Amino acid sequence: MPKMKTHKATKKRFRVTASGKVKHRGAGTSHLAARMSAKRRRNLRGTRVLATAATRQVLDCLRHNSY
Repeated sequence: MPKMKTHKATKKRFRVTASGKVKHRGAGTSHLAARMSAKRRRNLRGTRVLATAATRQVLDCLRHNSY
């Protein structure tokens, strides 16, 4: 049987921490930021932890050789 492949788009967008949580970049940071308030832009910096409901789906895509 051929090997299962890692979902590459998921691999580029998410990272799994040592404790098993999934980190990701917040949505809305790519462009059109000038219309946002400074506070909103500031809070979009950095990474955030993915909601637990979606964690299982991401880990299924990454399971095969990424982490």
